[in-house]
Amino acid sequence: MKLTYRVEDGARLGALLWEFGPGWRMISSALLGGGIGPREWVLNAQVVAGYSRMDPVDHLLSLGPEGEGVGMLTAASVDRCVQASDGGVAAYATVGLRVPTWAAAPEGSADPELAPMRVGTVNIVTVLPVAMTDAALVNAVMTVTEAKSQALIEAGYSCTGTASDAVCVAAPVDGPEELFGGPRSEWGARAARAVHAAVRQGAEAWRPRDFK
Repeated sequence: MKLTYRVEDGARLGALLWEFGPGWRMISSALLGGGIGPREWVLNAQVVAGYSRMDPVDHLLSLGPEGEGVGMLTAASVDRCVQASDGGVAAYATVGLRVPTWAAAPEGSADPELAPMRVGTVNIVTVLPVAMTDAALVNAVMTVTEAKSQALIEAGYSCTGTASDAVCVAAPVDGPEELFGGPRSEWGARAARAVHAAVRQGAEAWRPRDFK
């Protein structure tokens, strides 16, 4: 993981870059490189809190390296990224909770502070050391999200996350594919514990000043 800075919109903004290289498959909900497929890098780029650009994919492409990758945006300070690991699984979380929300909010419940282009504020990158089927990757995303929500609630926040959190799970291509990624599977349980630890630590340390 490499941390770099740039000046944009009058603010000093950070970006985290993981360069995996060939031989990895990823599943992600990110704007750039979302879905399931071969990916070589992951970028978690900080933007200003009032981000309103309508070309976020092009913006991310201008910030990332060449090749296929995953790009996420956040208004949280990425230099406060928290890492945790469990049994060979690594989890990285940037946590910003300026506009926490429940997933199943009543219809018409607006988040007035969100900009027109909603920017993820709890972004999670999880790296597994084993290959996984498509179904197991989908299951792993569910597990990561459940662990995130558990951590936020335990940290005292009445929410399941923010309205636009992003997730990326990376797994190598080579090797026998794991069939399961749920919280009681071997690798799903490890991912859940790593994500829970990273998000909870980030949530307990978060303050509004962590937004630029």
